Amino acid sequence: MFAVIKTGGKQYKVAPGDTLRVEKLPGEPGETVEIGEVLLVADEEELKVGAPVVEGARVKATIVEQGRSRKIVVFKKKRRKNYRRKKGHRQYYTVLRIDEIQVQ
Repeated sequence: MFAVIKTGGKQYKVAPGDTLRVEKLPGEPGETVEIGEVLLVADEEELKVGAPVVEGARVKATIVEQGRSRKIVVFKKKRRKNYRRKKGHRQYYTVLRIDEIQVQ
């Protein structure tokens, strides 16, 4: 069984037991989160496609880790104008372990 979920403006294909790195979600490691935006659910014999979400479908996951990604350097320059700007960015993320996919 697998599902396609939407979180943080992105879509992910998940199955029970998968580990997934998504945009930051509130919560501490060890807590359970429930994702309600399930776009598609499929098992061996049936496929349910939402319009836009599948009614009554939920994905339960456990937060494994909260962290920050590597630094990305943003550098802007205009030639011959002595214009230079250097800025860094570190994106927050959450690592989830998918526990179960529920469909009613």
